[in-house]
Amino acid sequence: MSKKNIIQEDRVLGYIFKNGSITSLDAIREFGITRLSAKIYNLRKEGFKIRTDFRSEKNRYGDIVSFAVYSLDI
Repeated sequence: MSKKNIIQEDRVLGYIFKNGSITSLDAIREFGITRLSAKIYNLRKEGFKIRTDFRSEKNRYGDIVSFAVYSLDI
C-alpha cells in the first residue's frame, strides 16, 4: 500500500470520527477521493468495523438516487 493511500485512509477515518459518517460526495468534496469504497475496503482489512447503510434521496433533477453511507459499527 502506498503512502498516499495510507494518508487518504487516515483522512477518511478522521472524517468518520468527527462527523459520524461519510459518503462518496463528502469524500470527493473534502479530499478529492473518487473511490471511497476502495478506502473503506482497506480500512476493513486493517480491522476497522465499518457499517454500510444505503439511502435513497431525490437529486436536484427530482430523480431518486441511491448511495452508501459509511459509519463505524460500534
